[in-house]
Amino acid sequence: MNYIDVQHLTFYYDDEPVLEDVSYTVSPGEFVILTGENGAAKSTLIRNTLGLLKPDEGDVYLSPTNINGDKLTIGYIPQQIASFNAGFPSTVLEFVQSGRFQRGKWFKRLDTIDHQHVEKALNSVGMWDMRKKRIGDLSGGQKQRVCLARVFATDPDLFVLDEPTTGMDESSRNDFYKLLQHSVKEHNKAILMVTHDHEEIKEYMDRHIHLVRKEETEWRCFHMSS
Repeated sequence: MNYIDVQHLTFYYDDEPVLEDVSYTVSPGEFVILTGENGAAKSTLIRNTLGLLKPDEGDVYLSPTNINGDKLTIGYIPQQIASFNAGFPSTVLEFVQSGRFQRGKWFKRLDTIDHQHVEKALNSVGMWDMRKKRIGDLSGGQKQRVCLARVFATDPDLFVLDEPTTGMDESSRNDFYKLLQHSVKEHNKAILMVTHDHEEIKEYMDRHIHLVRKEETEWRCFHMSS
């Protein structure tokens, strides 16, 4: 089965074509990266895929269920999601723990598995040592990492990540890629990630989709193997 199945998608901004005849899929157990030059409409394709924008032509299918027959859960991180101001009251730990409440625990105490998920998520983005800090006191890059950790704590079936490693150093990025690969291989998650670091991530990914365009045409998908 496919969690994402996009066929012949075309999208216009006003009267200007941006994407033309784009087709791609993402399946459980697959780590897919999406690359392209600056201005290649990568984020626009992601937003069309998730239903945040409506394509002018073509079909977009998101599976309603995961491989176990339960409702599909999606963890989406757009570019530069963090916008907390200095008065945001939550600590890093409290904010990431709130990701576990989405799984039917609003009025329950978090158990050992919940706490393990939270710690692993914060460690994956190098923020465990700052778990007692107020989010409003963090830098922009640190806030981005905390938002990413919260998505990991929710344990979604499908991760859709738009340049999530902004602000991470090389060591942190590699630790993060290893966690993504583990989620795919050991837990059958599906990942679609927009990135510029396609050389750095080659050893972790399964498939590479590159947005390109020929002269006088719009951006289209070019599928590459890992």
